[in-house]
Amino acid sequence: MSQTKLKSYKHFWPALLLINALIVVGCFFHATESQQQFSLLTLSYVPNDDSVAHKLDLYRPANSKGPWPVIVWIHGGAWLLGKKEDTPALGIVNSGYAVASINYRLSDQAIFPAQLDDAKAAVRFLRAHAAEYNLKTDKFGAFGMSAGGHLVALLGTTNGIKDMEGTLGNLDQSSKVQAVCDWCGPTDLMTIAKQGGKKNKLSLDSPGGCVAKLLGGLPKDKPDLAKRASAITFVAADNPPILIMHGDSDDVVPIQQSEEFYKALKAANVKAQFVIVKGAKHNFVTTENLNQAKEFFDRELR
Repeated sequence: MSQTKLKSYKHFWPALLLINALIVVGCFFHATESQQQFSLLTLSYVPNDDSVAHKLDLYRPANSKGPWPVIVWIHGGAWLLGKKEDTPALGIVNSGYAVASINYRLSDQAIFPAQLDDAKAAVRFLRAHAAEYNLKTDKFGAFGMSAGGHLVALLGTTNGIKDMEGTLGNLDQSSKVQAVCDWCGPTDLMTIAKQGGKKNKLSLDSPGGCVAKLLGGLPKDKPDLAKRASAITFVAADNPPILIMHGDSDDVVPIQQSEEFYKALKAANVKAQFVIVKGAKHNFVTTENLNQAKEFFDRELR
């Protein structure tokens, strides 16, 4: 990354620290690849597009024949940073899942809904090639943290909404996911700045902050787009089961985002669970918490 770009992100060092922490976790799983016993394919998920932003890494178990349920991992990084290699979900592969960790266009490349369009295109690509890669077409989970949590929550709540699909290939396939695990994702961009307050580390109410960069302006100036970028807008009874996890000391994404999202899901009779991670800040990647996510996917995708 250039020095100029680093300087322009000076307000986002907490996000950079989060990415570094996730890389450490990812390196741990790569270091134990012999125990994990997986195969890896790097694939372009948009037809006739070989750009880095539209690539995914598909990890498949080497110790079972499949077909396997699929977990699509979406990285965090304030929609500004991160890459597909940052995937703690890799630890689930050895439990009999295929894991697809995706890149997507960051906010310096395109504003919303590009990020959601990319995520949906990745799901459709995997479903279109399920026979080739030995995947279960009706057992797709979505798992993400922070900005990735925001996107997986939207994947779940916008299931089947035609004008939220985008146009990036394999449009004959569904982008539906059957389970969502949202770790500390923003879910209401109309309220997040007020909840975060002036001391929030990501300058949520600033024209130069990460939310404004995602939307191309502040939510108050782009309310229609901000609502379309908020999973809470699309809560409905047909949403898939959702596990929400959030640290009660999160100083990046206010926990009220998850509290209000959970209340809305329950009011709509969605099968939802909310786990408050006691004493945790924004990064709570641990073996225990990953096991909670795995157990959720075991219940919903097996």
